[in-house]
Amino acid sequence: MKHIYHIQGMSCNGCRNHVEKTLNAVDGVINTTVDLEKKDAIIEMNRHINIETLQKALENEGGVYSIHLPGEHNHPPKIDDKVKSKGKGTGTFYCPMHCEGDKTYGRPGDCPICGMDLVEEQSLSALSVHSGQWTCPMHPEVVKDESGSCPICGMDLVPMEPDLSAEEKTYNKLSKKFWVATVFTLPIFLIAMSEMIPDNPLYSILEQWQWNWIQFVLSMPVVFYATWMFFERAYRSIKTWKLNMFTLIGIGASVAWLFSVFGLVFPDLFPDQFKTESGNVHVYFEAATVILTLVLLGQLLEARAHSKTNSAVKELLKLAPNKAVKVVDGEEVEVSIDTIEIGDVLKVKPGDKIPVDGVIKEGTSVVDESMITGEPIPVNKNEGDKVSSGTINGNQSFLMTAKKVGSDTLLSQIIAMVNEASRSRAPIQKLADTVSAYFVPIVVLIAVITFAVWAILGPEPRYVYALVNAIAVLIIACPCALGLATPMSVMVGVGKGAQNGVLIKNAEALEKMNKVDTLIIDKTGTITEGKPTVEKVGAFDNRFSEIDILQFIVALNSNSEHPLAEATVAYGAEREVNVKKAENFKAITGRGVQGFVDNMKLGLGNPKMMEHERAKISSEMEAEAKQFQKQGKTVSYLAVNGEVLGYVVIGDKIKETSAKAIKELQNMEIDVIMLTGDNRDTAQAVSRELNLSDFNASMLPEDKLKEVERLQSMGKVVAMAGDGINDAPALAKSDVGIAMGTGTDVAIESAALTLVKGDLNGIVKALNLSNAVMGNIKQNLFFALIYNTLGVPIAAGVLYPFFGVLLSPMIAALAMSFSSVSVIANALRLRRIKI
Repeated sequence: MKHIYHIQGMSCNGCRNHVEKTLNAVDGVINTTVDLEKKDAIIEMNRHINIETLQKALENEGGVYSIHLPGEHNHPPKIDDKVKSKGKGTGTFYCPMHCEGDKTYGRPGDCPICGMDLVEEQSLSALSVHSGQWTCPMHPEVVKDESGSCPICGMDLVPMEPDLSAEEKTYNKLSKKFWVATVFTLPIFLIAMSEMIPDNPLYSILEQWQWNWIQFVLSMPVVFYATWMFFERAYRSIKTWKLNMFTLIGIGASVAWLFSVFGLVFPDLFPDQFKTESGNVHVYFEAATVILTLVLLGQLLEARAHSKTNSAVKELLKLAPNKAVKVVDGEEVEVSIDTIEIGDVLKVKPGDKIPVDGVIKEGTSVVDESMITGEPIPVNKNEGDKVSSGTINGNQSFLMTAKKVGSDTLLSQIIAMVNEASRSRAPIQKLADTVSAYFVPIVVLIAVITFAVWAILGPEPRYVYALVNAIAVLIIACPCALGLATPMSVMVGVGKGAQNGVLIKNAEALEKMNKVDTLIIDKTGTITEGKPTVEKVGAFDNRFSEIDILQFIVALNSNSEHPLAEATVAYGAEREVNVKKAENFKAITGRGVQGFVDNMKLGLGNPKMMEHERAKISSEMEAEAKQFQKQGKTVSYLAVNGEVLGYVVIGDKIKETSAKAIKELQNMEIDVIMLTGDNRDTAQAVSRELNLSDFNASMLPEDKLKEVERLQSMGKVVAMAGDGINDAPALAKSDVGIAMGTGTDVAIESAALTLVKGDLNGIVKALNLSNAVMGNIKQNLFFALIYNTLGVPIAAGVLYPFFGVLLSPMIAALAMSFSSVSVIANALRLRRIKI
């Protein structure tokens, strides 16, 4: 037997080979074939093996890979009901350079590929467990869920301080080490620089060799405490042959420091070229310690800058309330947010954050949803309206019923999607990956060539010049600036989108959006509000009254979740019709619904549904329907036992933002095409009102799919926006699928972008964001490439024959440290753009 599984955590052929070898070793497995690109494993077994057994085997080999059935993971978070968002990887820490794709780790540390400190993923689950808890300042073992007095000493309890995040801990650790390094490096630097003073006054106190020993002693805390981690990372990179920035730093600083130690201990082994007039060997303790301290400063600044790149997620996390007011038997009780269950009745007071997703049970208010949708105008909310966690209530209290809690809330799903997209890799990053693969070996080779050229052709003391310039080459090169160029921009851009109601599934979608030239839009729920209302129910035959027709329609549509069906059911409730039971109900996608009521076969839908029912629409019926269709209304026919006997007219108001958004898209030279399952007259009326030059009506799901394929065959880059089940195939096939957050789960799952508010203005924002992010990435890549292209030759000394200019290794270290910070700082500019 054969089974297909999905593997997470693979990033290279080495990973693929390791997974294959591990799974092939499982008892009962005949053969395993792993596809790195698809992340799939085809496992042939002689008996059924539980997936838990396979997972355990992978965990025993390092725990960085996970196996699951196709479709279990990688679902984008849902903006509507039913599906719970799932995280990725095995932990909550990831590499900021995405060296291993979306792989995550369960504890802090440094990346095994590039050596950089892992970054903590921001999530609701990462919030301190002490949120909302109180403790005694004298007896910290006392912890309570509410304020009061200490049972031991009677002192007032105080709120517990939240635990420091991993970022803050890393920053504090680096800060402590930096100041230790500075304290010991500064005197070394002053001692070394004193040699530039005529008649060096320090030599009147101690001789040069003695000062050299003092420099050696002062360098020990810098090398073996403050910056020892750099050497550990360098050693590991060479051992695993995953060369990175720390390989160069480790080699350069090690050469300078070890040369100085040997020169200090064994001066007689060195030729005169390496010695001063006093016979002492030139030492470079100041170069080694200053280099290491400046690199440490760069890491410190980088840690601080990293904390700002995911500031959007942190702002979203601040929206999550800790407490809620629950109504129990008519009494109000303050409870922890974690204890709320679906169905609980909660009271939301003026100015309070809404604790979970739900619907208003009693009362009305206005709610500020700007933190989720990006729209500054508060929204009126009445009984039955949905409200979302983290949004802010206005000036009136209301009761709400909890519908989604914990990780199922909209806020949690947005955070999960932002985290997932931030860890994804954009196709443009392949350029940086390709360059980085050869970067370190080439730089080491250039350093060797630099030493050789200066040793052979340089001025006296040739070997001193050779050593200093070779070290400068190693130190100035910065592969991390190249590696950070794309992910930093993506992380900030994805967060910016989330703040404006544009949820991005992955970085690839963000890049593709920049190339879109054709946009296909659905009508119902995309252009229109998706809140249809029944305007008329009519009968074509006197055998049945309008109430009879309405009863049949309500009976069928009571089983359907389509917005048009919900409108007819609501209308039936208003008219207080008797709801009959429909048997053998079936929905025909793109056509309508059918079933049996009172032993009569009913069919309800568009003309194609009537064809399916073999019910003929007469010219008189068609003429009557056209009167409404020309006004942009939707007409559904009702067939009873193969005869068309009635109809229902449904209106759906065009969103106020649709016309403006379409005009803006057209001004951006985007071809906007409307595809709808509605009839031509209705589509033409809507198209005319919106000044759309191109539309197609009576489109089935397969028709929309074929239209996307046709446009793509013409070389068009197609984005598709829709909200229904019938849009899902086209959304999946398009270059960029855009789902309305107000739509169905299937549509959202098939899309690469989700618009929380569900209007076309979000597409304009998405395009503006994509253009800004791609521009920022290109700036970062240009800076990183130019920096290294110019920096390495200058450090090698190419300017010396013409201008007499040489680059000190210390200056090279300063330049290297700030190159990465500059890339991050440029990415942070995206936080200020207006989309």
